[in-house]
Amino acid sequence: MKRYWLLFCQAVTLLLAIWWVLSIANWQPVQFELSSSSPTLTKPQNPANTSSSDLSLRHAVKNSSSSVVSISTKFRPQKTEFESWLNLFPWAPKSQPQEQISAGSGVIISAEGYILTNHHVIDLATQIQVVLSDGRKGPATVIGSDPDTDIAVLKISLPNLPVIKLGNSNDLEVGDTVLAIGNPFGIGQTVTAGIVSALARNHLGINQYENFIQTDAAINPGNSGGALVDIHGQLVGINTAIYSRSGGNIGIGFAIPTSTAKSVMESLINTGSVVRSWIGVGLRNLTPEIASQLEISVSQGVFIHSILEGAPAHKAGIQVGDVINQIAGKTIQNTNEAVTTITQWPIGKPMEILIHRQNKKLTVQVVPVRKPPNPKV
Repeated sequence: MKRYWLLFCQAVTLLLAIWWVLSIANWQPVQFELSSSSPTLTKPQNPANTSSSDLSLRHAVKNSSSSVVSISTKFRPQKTEFESWLNLFPWAPKSQPQEQISAGSGVIISAEGYILTNHHVIDLATQIQVVLSDGRKGPATVIGSDPDTDIAVLKISLPNLPVIKLGNSNDLEVGDTVLAIGNPFGIGQTVTAGIVSALARNHLGINQYENFIQTDAAINPGNSGGALVDIHGQLVGINTAIYSRSGGNIGIGFAIPTSTAKSVMESLINTGSVVRSWIGVGLRNLTPEIASQLEISVSQGVFIHSILEGAPAHKAGIQVGDVINQIAGKTIQNTNEAVTTITQWPIGKPMEILIHRQNKKLTVQVVPVRKPPNPKV
């Protein structure tokens, strides 16, 4: 009897020990499901129901990378002021700057061989050669160049050119994924990815007309003139500049939107130059401090800080201190919007401008003229 009692105690002790271990581990029994057919092994489902190819940007690259070219130029740097001064003396040794080579990028935008790039990529070039992603190469001629927007158009004569599809940069929003494709440091075509960090960046001192897309996609020297594309591989910008203290990428790059590049490109192809309207005013963004000084209640618009005597705006009665709120029915919030609206308006066509002068609203008719080469305002 004592033996059975001992066995019983041992069994109870063992069961209690097992129960204690399981309770500590918060154990739950595994459940199996049997089907009427033979059992099969299945992979865990992705919560987003996506595959690695769905998350990849490979399709955007395939749709655009073949249209991005490398541009190699030979150029002679301009003489320094000292060299120019020295050449005035017959007895002084004549110096001639040595020819140099630089590298940049470009984008094929038509089957006829037109290529978009930056003005600074081909500026002062004596020879330009374009290399396609498939290894073909050939000389390029300059169709036209616009330093004010840093846009240039080249042309090559090669068959079966891969043409990029133009996207609408006006549809971009901060946070959209973009790719930068180009030839950084001349090492060959390179693709980097990032997002749109900001839109309508201006007052950077890069170009006269600035309306940049800012991105953190890596842009380095040699990427200038290359493509900024969306997730579909459509061209939304031309990579132009970086903000850097060292010369390398720190995540702040700028691209000219296709909305600007397209209009400049069409003008260069059709006429060889860019014709812009001009009314002869100097503009600044309206700030609360300026509004207070002018004793006006409006909170948005642009402030006219200077005006050229005899210019269209002066003839129309616009004065220094006036605040522009609307141009041709479009509400104006900053100088970039004002300049873009004015410069793209047809020359000779009256343009209605709504201004605030102190606390009065005035509507004036201004007839823009062609912008002079070197305006004083």
